[in-house]
Amino acid sequence: MGGTLLEKVEQHTRLAGHNRVAMLLFRLGDVQLFGINVFKVREVMRRPPLERLPGGHALLAGSCDYRGQTIPVIDLAAALGYPPLRDEESAHLMVTEFSRSVQGFLVADLQRMVQCAGDKLEAPSATLGFGARVNAVTRVDGALLAVVDVEQVLAGIDAAPAELSLQMQRLAGAHTLAPRRVMVVDDSLIARRRLVDLFKQMNIECVVAQDGGEALERLHELAASDPAEGVKLVVSDIEMPRLDGYALTRAIREAPALCRLKVVLHSSLSGIFNEAMVKEVKADRFVAKFQPDLLAQAVLELLPADALAD
Repeated sequence: MGGTLLEKVEQHTRLAGHNRVAMLLFRLGDVQLFGINVFKVREVMRRPPLERLPGGHALLAGSCDYRGQTIPVIDLAAALGYPPLRDEESAHLMVTEFSRSVQGFLVADLQRMVQCAGDKLEAPSATLGFGARVNAVTRVDGALLAVVDVEQVLAGIDAAPAELSLQMQRLAGAHTLAPRRVMVVDDSLIARRRLVDLFKQMNIECVVAQDGGEALERLHELAASDPAEGVKLVVSDIEMPRLDGYALTRAIREAPALCRLKVVLHSSLSGIFNEAMVKEVKADRFVAKFQPDLLAQAVLELLPADALAD
């Protein structure tokens, strides 16, 4: 499967921007299906020999050599409450790229690739018992599919910095700007809070939306009301229920009342396929999560002082 994965991903690339996503399905120890966006997957293979990491996080199964690079390997089964796979010779390794970093995840059984409609992805009910590490659910051939929020898993192992550096704080403070607003769009409560806190450090007010559908509705409402209540820039996640970030950007560009908005796509998705789609939907910038200084720099560049103070 590893040898043909990139070919299959390339075939699915045309779906992005039209609110459809290709998911790689796998299991972690029972019949429950889990999924991950194929844009995040570099390769899949049999579990390689692992070097143990004494004193490492409980979810770290070890490290391995991947094409001449030493990468950490996370036991995804253990992270989701299943028996650990670190000692299972039959386990598979998914090599993934998030926020321009590469790591592997151990899974029990790789399945197949499927296409999912964005408007069929829903936030999971707490009663399903998945917790914060599943951020969406849908149905595939009648079976429940749980989409794993690997960002949450990685954040629990190695949290990214949440504050601006002193240098960037000074740079942002040097701009004498009138009160201004941006829209933050993300289905993760933690991500929304981090972004709101970040923009507070820059004296920027936030309008918050939980997915692309809500964001688009709110943007049209703001555009139809007092211009002073509007926003000049949208910072959006890509992977979201209802309407994803690619489709949201495309909708903004096609709406006469919104097409001049600046759009920053802010996601753990990275790699050549994502870069191609960012250009395809005409986003102004892509910033990998979560890099506060890079995001702040993009905002300052896209909204210079004279524009922000309008």
